[in-house]
Formats: sequence, C-alpha cells, structure tokens
Amino acid sequence: MIRRLTLALLASAPLPALANDSVAELGTGGLVLSRSDVIAMEKEDLYISPSRVAVDYVFRNMSEKDVDTIVAFPMPDVEGNPYWMPAIPDETSENFLGFSVTVDGRPRQAQLEHRAFAVDLDITEELNRYGVPLYPFGDAVYDALAKLPPKVAEDWRARGIIVIDEYDAGQGWQRVRSPYWKLKTTYWWRMTFPAGKPVKVAHRYTPSLGATAGLTFFYDGSFQGETYGDYKVKYCMDKPFENAILKAAQQNPDGYPPLFENRISYILTTGGNWAGGTIGKFKLTIDKGDAGNLVSFCGENVRKVGPTTFEMTADDYYPAKNVEILLLANFDWNAETANRAADLGAPPARQKLPFPNAPAPGAE
Repeated sequence: MIRRLTLALLASAPLPALANDSVAELGTGGLVLSRSDVIAMEKEDLYISPSRVAVDYVFRNMSEKDVDTIVAFPMPDVEGNPYWMPAIPDETSENFLGFSVTVDGRPRQAQLEHRAFAVDLDITEELNRYGVPLYPFGDAVYDALAKLPPKVAEDWRARGIIVIDEYDAGQGWQRVRSPYWKLKTTYWWRMTFPAGKPVKVAHRYTPSLGATAGLTFFYDGSFQGETYGDYKVKYCMDKPFENAILKAAQQNPDGYPPLFENRISYILTTGGNWAGGTIGKFKLTIDKGDAGNLVSFCGENVRKVGPTTFEMTADDYYPAKNVEILLLANFDWNAETANRAADLGAPPARQKLPFPNAPAPGAE
C-alpha cells in the first residue's frame, strides 16, 4: 500500500515517462535438474504471451539405468526495496506466478521452499520468530514491521534487513520501516526418468510483466538516450518497428506516441545444461496479445503465423541468450480519461499498469 501510493505520486509527472514510472519484470525460466549428465532434452515447445507462459518438454534418459533425481523450478528472486517495484502477478500468494506442473499428463505436487536473505545471510528463522512474512511486499509485511520492538527494528536496520523509508503523501513526512531482504523461492519434486524412455513434462505460469508509462527510448520526436541503445541490442528493434512508433507519434496531436512499454524476460540459457548441451527440437511462439500491439524480440528465421503470433524453430538448438520481449500497447488519452484523472488526482494511465489495450496506429 505504501509503495503503491508513492508510485501514484511519481506518476503525476508529464510525458514522456522515464524509469521511475516503471515496474520491473522478473526474469523467469525453465526447469533445472540436480543431475543432467545423462538426461537429454529432446524437445522444448515454449509459448510466451503477456498473460501466460507454457512450456512442454520431452526428456530422455540416455543411460541404461533408471535415474531418480530432483527437478526444480526456481522462481525469480524478489527483492524488498521501497524505491523499486517489481511486477508481481499475485501479491497475495506464495505461488505468486501461479506455477503448475504435469508429468506425462498427470498433475505433480511440487514442494515449496523459500528463504530470505539480507547481505547474503539467511534470515528466514529470524523473520519467522517475529511473525514477519517472508514475502517483502504487501500490507501484511509492513504491518508486521511496524509492530517490531524498537531495539529489534534498530538492529535490523543496522544489519541491512530493513530500511527507513521517508516520504510525504500529503499528510506530512512519514518514516516507515520497509523490507530490504531478498526472497528466494523454489518449487521442486522428485521424479524418475526410466532408462531409454521419453518423459513429457509441462509447466505453466503467469509471467512477471514489466511496464513503463510512455516510452523510455523516444522523446522530443526522436529515438534517443541510453535506453535506446540498450533496447536495440536487447530487443533487436528494427526499422519497421521504429517506423510504427514514428507513425503513432505523427498521428497524435502532441507528437508523442500514445504507447506504453511491457517487457517479458524468459531465462532460456539453463536449457544448455542437459546432456549434449543442446535442445533437440526447439520451438518458440511469441503471442503479442492484442493485434494492435507492437512487439520486438531477437530470433532467427522468425515467421508470423497468426494475427498475434510469431514462431521460431530450430534443431539441435544451443540457447546462448535468454528471450527478451518488448511489447508496446496503445492507450487512449481522451476527455473521459482526462476527467477520471482529475477525479483521481493523477493520470489513470500512469496510476495502474498495464493500461487497457487499443490498436496502436501503424501496428501490423
């Protein structure tokens, strides 16, 4: 609640919006085996959209004996920081990405392990002792920190477990104890890979969707700034993509493209940790969600296979880079939204992300 209020105050700045009007995406990836020297990944079918990530694998035990091993799905680390807001699909649940897994079509119950760290020291038991939730965001953790004995709070501040956040939300300056630890969460289960036989494993979750009001790489009528150079490399932005942005800017009376950024990060490089070091057959499908959205990502021989979907396939694929996706969606700043902004005291398109989608001019 406290940080949401602070972000709403930041959001009252005029366009173009820069990094402090953002929520950060959390890089998430695939499965990790405790033993992978004899387990080959024959196939990976990866689907990524703004609302869902679906991964279907076919593994094969290349040895002559059954292999019993632990399979893990590391959730992205979540760092408590009053000055940085990550994109969390479900702040109320330990399973904040809605992770689920099946093995050969049957649901598999995964164990949850989560630990909290401050300055690389495990503080899980200490947080539990004082009834402080491990998850470093939401009202529950702030309420628990407010109830700490003063001596404990001062000790935790000195050790980098919490920080004192000072801000003015219109009622005078306030000092609030804020989480500053890192939460590491892993889902894991045991399974057996029979000798020489294929095993199908599938998992689903909701991605962490980074967002920025406006564009961080386009202002004053041109592409510029450090972000532009970074994005050219990270998202492989090409001329048609940039031309669509310029067209959107030209069709808007104030000369600024009515677009906002969404970002998705998928950690693919762990796919090279299997026997042989490659993925036998790899298929990547990117779904941009709305036909009017603009999308840019790096890939080889990418084909458009539907109104919103793009596909890349490869054999014996070595995942040298992670999948980084930039989505640009349109928002309509009209009289109705302007009136709502006046009622709320801040532009609604900056107060809640993501915005309602509408076709972006020039999008294909």
